[in-house]
Amino acid sequence: MITLLYFLTGAEVLWLLRQLWPVRSVSYMNVHNWIQAKESLNLKMLDVRDASDYLEGHISGSINISLGRLPYVWQHDLFPDDNVLILSNNWYQSNKAARILRKLGFHSLFAIQGNVCSAQADFQKTPAKGGRHCGHRFNH
Repeated sequence: MITLLYFLTGAEVLWLLRQLWPVRSVSYMNVHNWIQAKESLNLKMLDVRDASDYLEGHISGSINISLGRLPYVWQHDLFPDDNVLILSNNWYQSNKAARILRKLGFHSLFAIQGNVCSAQADFQKTPAKGGRHCGHRFNH
């Protein structure tokens, strides 16, 4: 019985480490670095927050596909050869979205360090590529 308990504890620790480990082929950057490099990168901005959070406020030009729907509906707006900037509320969501996209064949992935809302002013000054939902902006 104690062996089973050790096994389950070890499995949980391994799962947690895998979730926290950075994803290969994802470039993590802060907002200011991204703004400096935006001309050289042709990015599609993917907002993986829930639709309700997205409708409250989002970056103009971003594509909203919530994390739970991403494995099923990504092909409506994204192609594996796209450069994708992942926008989310936290690092865990960005990492999970990157893992999903990586499994689907995406190789050029970028993620912003920190919360999307904290970067709102900087992003509003920056035009985005390929957005389907462009009506709202952050109003915080």
